[in-house]
Amino acid sequence: MQFEDFDFSTPGAGRHGDAASGDGAPAHTAVRLQYLLDNTPSIIYCTVPSGDFQMTFVSNNALNVLGYHPAEMLADPNFWFDHIHPDDAPGIFSSLAQVFVEGARTYEYRFRACDGGYLWMHDSLRLVRDEHGVPFEVIGSLTDITERKRMEAMLQARGEEQQLLISKLQEAHDQLLQSEKMASIGQLAAGIAHEINNPIGFVNSNMSSLQTYVGTLFDVIAQYEEAMRQPLAASALAARVQQVRGQADLAFLQADMVDLVRESMDGLKRVRDIVQALKDFSHVGETDWQIANLHAGLDSTLNIVSNELKYKARIEKHYGDLPQINCLASQLNQVFMNLLVNAGQAISGEGVISIRTGHADGWVWVEIGDTGAGIAPEHLNRIFEPFFTTKAVGSGTGLGLSLSYGIVMKHGGRIEVASVPGQGTRFTVHLPLNPPAAANARPQDLAR
Repeated sequence: MQFEDFDFSTPGAGRHGDAASGDGAPAHTAVRLQYLLDNTPSIIYCTVPSGDFQMTFVSNNALNVLGYHPAEMLADPNFWFDHIHPDDAPGIFSSLAQVFVEGARTYEYRFRACDGGYLWMHDSLRLVRDEHGVPFEVIGSLTDITERKRMEAMLQARGEEQQLLISKLQEAHDQLLQSEKMASIGQLAAGIAHEINNPIGFVNSNMSSLQTYVGTLFDVIAQYEEAMRQPLAASALAARVQQVRGQADLAFLQADMVDLVRESMDGLKRVRDIVQALKDFSHVGETDWQIANLHAGLDSTLNIVSNELKYKARIEKHYGDLPQINCLASQLNQVFMNLLVNAGQAISGEGVISIRTGHADGWVWVEIGDTGAGIAPEHLNRIFEPFFTTKAVGSGTGLGLSLSYGIVMKHGGRIEVASVPGQGTRFTVHLPLNPPAAANARPQDLAR
């Protein structure tokens, strides 16, 4: 398209300024072209291809869009440069020469209108060369995109508001999750305290006995030393030593002290194991995605809930060959605890809780089943709803299964339930080895 073939400055002129022919066709074409230029949504303009890019043509609709008469814009050599917003001008000026390399450029910038306000304009420039390849002129179109920019700004603001809301919802969810975890641990606190108090109780009793025994041994040593200082015959000294041994009952002390120390060590190990189980369950200090062993998580959780379950159910573990997975270990332990406690609460009298694990095709699964009362069919579709519970008032928040469902979904997994009233329930948690949400986790997190 060669714009140089038409003289825009003289409406009605023909090709290269020739007069219209007798049939009026060129004149009609010029009028038609002028009409189209004046009524397009964009301002069509031409500039010289060098220096200050002085405008050589501006379509008449500049008056409607910007409020300037074309003649006013053509008269000032620096009109275009002087009306670009100062913040936008440097980026344009620094890259404008690229139009001679690329042949075209596109910009979006603010342009000062006649009323002093700025309008956002989309400017599309194209270099036109003559038949010898020499730059002839630059043609362009200016389109008012102020409304579009306003909508974009509004959408961005709404997007930021939504991100803030999502962030607040996530924070609230995390707080709710932590609150539910603390509530669950609080519910089990009495059992945990009982588990710790038992070994602490007999260790304390053993220490009291050992304290007495140590006093007796020191007394024996003192009497031995006293006997050694007296000038006694060997037979008399031996008799005196035997008398002291008999009074102190050293044989009994020796045997009993060994038992007391062994029992105390066992008790302290039990306390240590419970504390370690609490730490493993909560994964203190570990809140990021990491490589974890689900069997270790199940075992630590079983230690936490053991007092809740041991008088109700026999635990049967059928662990398969389970690879380690990328996960939020503490949150998955929360899921296991919720399912185990629910299983125990579903059993009246004595029953069995079975734990099965396995993996296939990049997925692992953990099944927790019980021989309890089961779930009524009309409740199966609602058990994952927040605050829905069939337990008595004060026996549950109704958040355990809802939060468990959310945790499993966060891992890109799914949780299934099958139940027969009067026979029991099975919950099966399916988890991918590499959850999508863990893809952006830092390498150091996954190496823990």
